Amino acid sequence: MNAIDNNKIQAEEISLGLLLDALSGNKNAPLVFDYDGRPMKPGYHITEVKAGQFSALDCGGNPEAWTEIFIQLWDIEQGERTHLPAGKFHAIIRKVTEHVQLDGSAKLTFEVSDGVRPMQLYCAARPILRGGAVHVELLPRPASCKPRDRWLAEETKKAAACCGPSAAGSVCCL
Repeated sequence: MNAIDNNKIQAEEISLGLLLDALSGNKNAPLVFDYDGRPMKPGYHITEVKAGQFSALDCGGNPEAWTEIFIQLWDIEQGERTHLPAGKFHAIIRKVTEHVQLDGSAKLTFEVSDGVRPMQLYCAARPILRGGAVHVELLPRPASCKPRDRWLAEETKKAAACCGPSAAGSVCCL
């Protein structure tokens, strides 16, 4: 899959595998991370890539387990450097996989700081190709309530099933 060639940011979160697939068709294009309404500085630096497996208990008393990949970005300017080519980013991740097991379907989190402000957590939207560069919008990762999220997803599913095409004589969505 290549980066989407439009100017519309996709709001869905993406996995590492999806990001790498999008970058593979655009290896020479600059990779620009956009966050807080602006692009990251051309000299940004990947300071760390880590994978974690988490076990937790949510606020409803439900056990939770997930795998997450963290990519730490240092938003600095370094002399005449330009934005990292997408292929170089891809090669860095490939190098990490020689030492750390990375699950391509894992939740992807970016940790971003300029070295002055505290590190902040972001999720990534689907990459888009704009002006010859691959842009990845980093969106602040909000807190969530997993039981509420599951309930909302179930309600949405029920509403879609109810309000979709129904069998003859079925009364639904009054």
